[in-house]
Amino acid sequence: MEPPFQLLLRVRYAECDAQQVVFNARYADYIDLAAGEFYRALLGSYRALLERGLDTQVVRLNIDWSASAHFDEVLELRVQTLRIGNSSYSLQVDILRHEDQRLLARGEVTYVMVDSTALHKVSVPDDLRELLQRGAPGVRIDQAG
Repeated sequence: MEPPFQLLLRVRYAECDAQQVVFNARYADYIDLAAGEFYRALLGSYRALLERGLDTQVVRLNIDWSASAHFDEVLELRVQTLRIGNSSYSLQVDILRHEDQRLLARGEVTYVMVDSTALHKVSVPDDLRELLQRGAPGVRIDQAG
């Protein structure tokens, strides 16, 4: 079985707090980056979704932390679809220290599909539903440098 979609990122100095660990709010940034790259793997670009007159809005984000990330460590973010409803879907993003594969945090983010102009909820189109269900197994994007 292939691993889920993966994004590698390096922790930058500016992302750390006074305790010299990644500031908690940065994990939401990491999750957003991983979701954006996941969409790129599925659709070619997020713009492809917008060109269809569709967009997404975050309605829920939950993060559970297990350990801290530190400056210059490489993080591995694994993205997979948890569930798809009529107009919403949820992604799970596991954030691991790449070197030892230790789970540092797990995020769950729920999006609602909206019309990009009127911003009202719409159903997840069948073709997008299929792409989300399949995910992007085996795809790895390396932005760690």
